[in-house]
Amino acid sequence: AGATGNAYVANAKPDGYTLLMALSSISVIPEAERLQGHKPPYELNQLAPIALISADPVVLVVRKEAPWATVKDFVEDAKKRPGKISYSSSGIFGALHMPFTLLEHATGTTLWHVPYSGGGPALQALLGSQVDSTVGGPAAMIGQIKGGRLRPLASFGSKRLASLPDVPTLKELGVDAEYFIWAGLMAPAATPPAVQQKLRDSVRQTVQDPDFRNAMAKVETPINYLDAPEFQKFWDADANKLAEAVKRVKIVEQRD
Repeated sequence: AGATGNAYVANAKPDGYTLLMALSSISVIPEAERLQGHKPPYELNQLAPIALISADPVVLVVRKEAPWATVKDFVEDAKKRPGKISYSSSGIFGALHMPFTLLEHATGTTLWHVPYSGGGPALQALLGSQVDSTVGGPAAMIGQIKGGRLRPLASFGSKRLASLPDVPTLKELGVDAEYFIWAGLMAPAATPPAVQQKLRDSVRQTVQDPDFRNAMAKVETPINYLDAPEFQKFWDADANKLAEAVKRVKIVEQRD
């Protein structure tokens, strides 16, 4: 569904009336298709960033009774037992798969990937003791963390989360891995500059609106607004990082 929507807008008439609320997976899909020998349904340069709305770092979690109290414990055990510690994801190349690919690369570990059909089933697999770990956005995890069922080991952010101030970032712990589930508005690349500017102005006004800010707060999603130039820089860096991560993924993953 994501690829279809992305491609539709990428090829749409550039009149400012067909827009895309893009998610971070937009950068992964073309590279994943190429890796599998397919022609990508769109290219990133077919889209123009208008504004970033939100960017939530994912949180690495294990069950409360798990033997790992820290990321150090988790990584040391993973190095001793390559391919034995499992994690669930929302599917290969998905938003919950790529963070673990980055973590493995940064720590020199090999984990056992168990893909599910979505974020909900991936979380239930951890809660049901079918896997050892997973990641997810703060909004999806905070209830289980505060309820005492899950233990957060670290976030993949550049700074600590306001909602989980006691949880360190991986970077704090010396692990060079960042990953955000982000959402931003995009338009077809050929959209006239004047139209793009009008869209940028509209988003800027919207993110300052108290009703919008309250609605975002209710779903535990902080606003991380970036205007088009800054969003382009953010997207370029994120896309380059994820393109390299995709290339490291094995198409067929199985337990040794």
